Amino acid sequence: MSETLKKTVLLVDDDADIRTLLSDALQQKGYIALQAENGEQMWQQLEDEPVSLIIMDLYLQDEDGLQLAREVRETHQVPIMMLTGIGDETDRILGLELAADDYMMKPFSIREVMARIHALIRRSTQLTPTANHLSHTLEEAHQCLSFGPWLLDLTARQLKDNKGNLVVLTLGEFSLLEALALHPDRILTREQLLDMSRGLETEVFDRTIDVLILRLRRKIEANPKNPEFIKTQRGLGYLFQGPVRTNEPIRP
Repeated sequence: MSETLKKTVLLVDDDADIRTLLSDALQQKGYIALQAENGEQMWQQLEDEPVSLIIMDLYLQDEDGLQLAREVRETHQVPIMMLTGIGDETDRILGLELAADDYMMKPFSIREVMARIHALIRRSTQLTPTANHLSHTLEEAHQCLSFGPWLLDLTARQLKDNKGNLVVLTLGEFSLLEALALHPDRILTREQLLDMSRGLETEVFDRTIDVLILRLRRKIEANPKNPEFIKTQRGLGYLFQGPVRTNEPIRP
């Protein structure tokens, strides 16, 4: 599969059997699979070469996978998929809220996990311009939306405040904010938002949208508990309170 050639996935798990299983499956699909059994090995691998996706166990021996994921998110834009063998909904929400772009429970279907991996890397690749695409993009006017003190650059996929300060958003956060801002003053169900922001490639969790909404409110709302922009419509979904202005294209 040419689309996956030279894409590198880093497996961070203290279970050698899990690492071997996923590594073999990835290599059969044309990916490069790197392995790490702890945080030290993970950081070394990240230092040595670029990685397209990290698959990380929540419960590493003597280490907190959630804390490692948070630290990775602070310095890298690479998508993260969390794995855990404990079917606690709290773990799922906590993992997503801290850093993860996706979440899988052990035991898992190899077919399903490979579909998730492929979808995450494809979305990430589409949002990460190549050198040629970047030079072309720099010459293009950027399409932007603005609301309140915020400027949402749909071309560069960036969010800035009215002072030009960049707000770091994960892949899921930006996609959801884009979907909301493109449909202001309209009630959208969780299913509609999942379709608009993430597609149907991954398993649908209603709580995924709730967690992303929580994270976005913390980043764009002056008072997340009394939001100005992202309104909850109980029993229905969410509404993005306008007005949202479509700005004249700007030069980067």
